[in-house]
Amino acid sequence: MTTTLQAPPVSESMRPPGAHRVGARTRERIGLALLLVATAVMYLWNITINAMGNQFYAGAAWAGSRNWEALLFGSLDPHNFITVDKPPVSQWVMGLSGQLFGFSSASMLVPEALMGVAAVALLYGAVRRISGPRAGLLAGAALALTPVAALMFRYNNPDAAMVLLMTAGAYCTVRALHRASAAWIALAGVALGFAFLAKMLEGLMVMPAIGLVYLLAAPTPLRRRLLHLLGSLAAFIVSAGWFVALTLVWPTSSRPYIAGSTDNNFMNLVLGYNGFARVLGRNHQGAGNGPAIGSGVSAREAMGPAHLGGFGGFGQQAQGLPRLFSGEFGFEIGWLVPAALLAMVLVIIARGRAPRTDLVRAGAILFGGWILVDGLVLSFMKSMVHPYYCLSLAPAVGGMFAIGVHEMWRQRSSWFGRIGLAAIILVTGAWGWWLLGRNGGWLPPLRWTILGLTITATVALVISLASQSRQRLAAAALVLGVLSALAGPAAYAFATIGTSHAGGNAMVGPARAAQAGHGGADRPGGAMGGQDADNAQLDALLQATNTDWSAAIDRSSTAAGLELSTHTAVMAIGGFSGSDPVPTLSQFQTYVSNHQVTYYIVPSGDNNGRPGAFANQQHSDISTWVTANFKGIKVGSDTVYDVTAPKAS
Repeated sequence: MTTTLQAPPVSESMRPPGAHRVGARTRERIGLALLLVATAVMYLWNITINAMGNQFYAGAAWAGSRNWEALLFGSLDPHNFITVDKPPVSQWVMGLSGQLFGFSSASMLVPEALMGVAAVALLYGAVRRISGPRAGLLAGAALALTPVAALMFRYNNPDAAMVLLMTAGAYCTVRALHRASAAWIALAGVALGFAFLAKMLEGLMVMPAIGLVYLLAAPTPLRRRLLHLLGSLAAFIVSAGWFVALTLVWPTSSRPYIAGSTDNNFMNLVLGYNGFARVLGRNHQGAGNGPAIGSGVSAREAMGPAHLGGFGGFGQQAQGLPRLFSGEFGFEIGWLVPAALLAMVLVIIARGRAPRTDLVRAGAILFGGWILVDGLVLSFMKSMVHPYYCLSLAPAVGGMFAIGVHEMWRQRSSWFGRIGLAAIILVTGAWGWWLLGRNGGWLPPLRWTILGLTITATVALVISLASQSRQRLAAAALVLGVLSALAGPAAYAFATIGTSHAGGNAMVGPARAAQAGHGGADRPGGAMGGQDADNAQLDALLQATNTDWSAAIDRSSTAAGLELSTHTAVMAIGGFSGSDPVPTLSQFQTYVSNHQVTYYIVPSGDNNGRPGAFANQQHSDISTWVTANFKGIKVGSDTVYDVTAPKAS
């Protein structure tokens, strides 16, 4: 393989040896530094506006900050009754930060923001090696300004850690493609192994693209490519499998129950509740059990998927190909998706006759394949589809968009390059104008400004590219077009940062958008896992206990909220949805007889302190036994049973 070097002009060759190279590298470093500093400022600014964010994961982060075993398994409470319903990688980061700096909103959320900065840096590094530093800067900026990234890299859901690791896998793959490096492709497997331990199968959505691009484009014979991929698969299995093995060999009696599973088995959780069952809509969780009042789930949501935009979704979404472009998904990720898909096609056509190992085409296969696989799964999955899941697409969309713009600019001397570049700019600006029109009451002049600047930039670009003497005008038109394309998502990202978010279904955009049905800030108590109104009397009662668990209550989100307000361990009966088969009645009776729990709490809204229409029917035997044997009293708005003091016989 040979490389042709173009001799520099005489004026360049008269410079001292290496002077131009050092100058270009310095400019590149300055550009990267500005990008990362700007991203850090954007994501860290007033980050505690989100307080405890999703209290479900905040409770687990607090537990991990108090107990090493809780940190290891991702337990919801420091006495390790039950885990959260996800693997623990994200909890490791937040819990360890709490151990080092003391648990608080800042110690929990700042690491999430830094993960966003790291993801931007890794995407820059990957795209830079494909299309150069300017394309890398564009890719990083596109990722940083994606509204769902501005939301979730300032939040405490597992998605931030997962996407950072997915991006690391893509970066390692690009490094591996340069010299067919077995070490780098193995590191990609390691990154995906830990992405799996962040959010299971969703973290593997980039895996098919990684395997395909290395198989097609690595500069080494087919047999060696296959061996390298087998090595990467082995690295993945080891990096993900050690934790799975740990949960299998650790005695179940001395570790927390694996929430979301039906049999306390981690792989049951992977393949069932958080795996194929969620994609196919055959989830066991919550079957026949409406969410409990007080769990942070609104009564409307408790009625079931049919009332949530269809197919178990949130945010006015519809299952099928339109999902990524409509409803809340459109606001969170849709801004650059049409342009990224167009760019994938254009780049593959433009590099159609390039050698098998062509890195630009490989980049299109990597990022384009990532978009297709992940996008199709998100579009057609049926059960419990939160719009913020689309964060997993953000690096691929930003990377593909930047590679497409750069490649079409590089081929601007041809009609194909000119039309392709103009099409990418025009499609992006017009689509941003359309998306903003769906929330037309928010900054109406913005959408028309974007449309006007996009059309102006596109026309100027086409006219100026027709003449070699107008290349500076063409470059200025391209910059204007790119800025116009990014203005829509940037505006929504900044609106997202300026608004507080809470609960399990956080959404992007300005606060009033939620009221108009267009997404926006989630309102406390109105989304899954949302914040509950604090009961000061109940808090004081729980803080005065000295048992392992101050109280037991249905569902993890409610238990987590009490933990955060009282800093006491609370037993979450039935886990997240209330349908986990723990504790059984006999197990709970043992906890009570051993004086390990003090109170049993029935949240406000139930009939006379007894389970009501939306209460947890899975564990009604526990509530029946408690109400029959212990006296309930009103504490604030809740009914509390002291299970250390049975009724007089």
